[in-house]
Amino acid sequence: MHKAQLKACAAAILVVYSGLACAAAPDEAQAEAVAGAAAATPSSAGAVIVTGTRASGLKVENSASPIQLLDSASMQRTGQPDLVQALAQNLPSFTAQAFGGDTANLTLSARLRGLSPNNTLVLVNGKRRHGTSNLAVLGGPYQGGAAADLSYIPVAMIDHIEVLQDGAAAQYGTDAIAGVINIILKSNTKGGTFNVNGGGYADGGGRTADTMGNVGFEPFDKAFVSLSAETKYHGFSNRGGIDPRVTDRANLAAMPLLQAAGYPNLNKISGDAQYHLTVFGVNAGYDIDDDTAVYAFGTVGRKEARAFENYRMPNRLPQVYPLGFSPKETMKDQDYALTAGVKGKLGAWNWDLSSTYGRDKAEIGVEDSANVSLYQDTGFTPTVFSAGAFIASQWTNNLDFSRDVHVGWARPLTFALGLEHRVDKYEIQAGDRYARYKEGSQSYPGFSLTDAGKHDRNNKAVYANVIAHPVEALTVDLAARYEHFSDFGNAKVGKITSRYDFTPAFALRGTVSNGFRAPTLAEQYYSATNVSPRSAFVQLAPNSPGAALVGVNGLKPEESTNFSAGLVLNPASNVALTLDAYQITIRDRIVGSGSLYGSGGADNSPAVTAAILANGNTLDPTVVQTGINIFTNAVNTRSRGLEFVATVNSSYGDWGRVDWSAAANYNKVEVMKINQAPAQLRPQTLLDKTAISHLETASPKMRLNLGALWKKGAWTVNLRESIYGKSSEWQSSDGAEFFKNEIGATATTDLELSYRMANGWTLSGGANNLFNKYPDQVNPALLAVYRANLDNSAVTIYPSFSPFGINGGYYYARASYKF
Repeated sequence: MHKAQLKACAAAILVVYSGLACAAAPDEAQAEAVAGAAAATPSSAGAVIVTGTRASGLKVENSASPIQLLDSASMQRTGQPDLVQALAQNLPSFTAQAFGGDTANLTLSARLRGLSPNNTLVLVNGKRRHGTSNLAVLGGPYQGGAAADLSYIPVAMIDHIEVLQDGAAAQYGTDAIAGVINIILKSNTKGGTFNVNGGGYADGGGRTADTMGNVGFEPFDKAFVSLSAETKYHGFSNRGGIDPRVTDRANLAAMPLLQAAGYPNLNKISGDAQYHLTVFGVNAGYDIDDDTAVYAFGTVGRKEARAFENYRMPNRLPQVYPLGFSPKETMKDQDYALTAGVKGKLGAWNWDLSSTYGRDKAEIGVEDSANVSLYQDTGFTPTVFSAGAFIASQWTNNLDFSRDVHVGWARPLTFALGLEHRVDKYEIQAGDRYARYKEGSQSYPGFSLTDAGKHDRNNKAVYANVIAHPVEALTVDLAARYEHFSDFGNAKVGKITSRYDFTPAFALRGTVSNGFRAPTLAEQYYSATNVSPRSAFVQLAPNSPGAALVGVNGLKPEESTNFSAGLVLNPASNVALTLDAYQITIRDRIVGSGSLYGSGGADNSPAVTAAILANGNTLDPTVVQTGINIFTNAVNTRSRGLEFVATVNSSYGDWGRVDWSAAANYNKVEVMKINQAPAQLRPQTLLDKTAISHLETASPKMRLNLGALWKKGAWTVNLRESIYGKSSEWQSSDGAEFFKNEIGATATTDLELSYRMANGWTLSGGANNLFNKYPDQVNPALLAVYRANLDNSAVTIYPSFSPFGINGGYYYARASYKF
């Protein structure tokens, strides 16, 4: 980190600590500060939570589990109106994907505490949200992710978000290993908001326009309807280098038309996808009587997205593309979810019966492309192809009961139990006949008939939860869950959480739990071919005949053990601090393999070539490397970390009020054991150096957010400093020599200035990454190898794992209206 950055960070830390000593003297000022609830911080004192507990009326500062709360105002102040970015900018343990390979660039993901996106459960109003159908396949720290696509929940629809950063498999489902994100929707009966936002990157590209709104009304007595909508456009960006193929003297001599418009920046693969997203949401309810209510909420949305793929040279198919061509992957994604339920009270029992259905369909296409073999064999090729489709759906039914029982202890005992039934389905539809003829459409071959298929799973669960207060200062929360999977049998998980308040200002808390995550259907059954101008790799389904030839016979569930311990400090009415330590051990963790070569690698396995043939694939004959990738239970990992949150609300009289915050996360992931590769693959290993680094070092071990929200009259200034520790990965062109790409410690600054006008409008302007910071570039020695080999990979000059992206600063303006 530069000296100037260190000085700025030190000054910001000193300012936070000075705020600790600056408690508002007058009682009125203190009341104003508490009412503000630290809007710039992910924790709001006094807020009642519903996540991580079955007890009613529990406040966030009294939780026995670490809960961070993000209000709607904090989400709107992120600049880019995006729920994933809102979470990533406010929660240090939540890391967002900046760039993805192939279709993963069309559905970016995120992860909590450095674990897979699949290890975090997403709830909406306490009900399970379905996952995306678009699996992240290519290598990287987000490989295998198929979690809920948060972009389909309008930010205007959200009242607040509760993030439980603790294992919660026994409470909510066996996949909640890293934690739970519970999105609480607005239930307003009147008024609303309107917001228009526009911006772009300082160095070009990424032009964004977003309009969103929410309105609530009371259609009749004791009923509410809250409607929300959002439409968003985001443009391409390009942060790639020069493709060495287009500057090679021999290629220039052979293909003089290379020097066409845009030369030499012809390969635009390294940058944001372009997309247009439209989504609608509704939350509604009606009180039938004093004891019974019905409710319903849902979302429906559509996204059309396009992403550049590697440029094809003029000699690839000069009869159709004499200047060469840049294929684009396209996606038309339709996503919807609906929950309906009825809840009430029967005697001493509270009950809730609900049903939730969600479905995501992603139609994958290729445009500005060609099928070279088809043209050579028939003299004809389309330029637009249907590569096929992914479909994922989930139907969840819940029946929950709870009641308080007086047993003569300090407070009544809370007893809860419930039933859950869930059906998951996953389908791959084959591409059109032209997209799958021989090697298929350039850049993204259509899904073959052997790739296509329908798959399903159902599971049944029963849980019980007891919360006891034997003495006033002690809370003991016991949870147990039993699940039966149609394809993996039975799972038993439990959780013990405890908290002891020594004084109103000091408490200790801790948790012991275990988890069990069955592989997603996408991890089990996804199959496709990934190609570039130099390579073709087949993603084998783990339970396919081809996988059996390389010694892989399906997937097992992951099993986990979680420990956490923490302290809670409230030394003054306007000061709150929490510090939590945790350890998460995952056995038989499901990860993507490294590159397993059949040809063109430093080591090659004949079984890999046999597996490709058994899978029915025909590979591009012009490539120099072939191989496979496959999901396996390859590794045991251990994650150890610390999470710290401090908030201080200070009043400075005529100078206004400042809400100070500091939030930090330290997370170290270690690979404890690598399962030995099957004999058919040796001397290759299931995880190469690259794959291991994606687990251990591709996310920073340390992240610190420092925030200050100043309010005076109509003016608001929000300042946030995000400090990222080192991150790195190992990379190789052929599996022989590995090079380390490293991003040094970096601080980025977010700043927003707002003015509230008397007529209900608020005007804002600001920047994310104000000083236009970029990550360190890819290792020059690796780039030299790529350039010497005329490898298109040399285009990627910024590491795709960068925790703060590869696009530099984003500047924006926003107009908001509240009525």
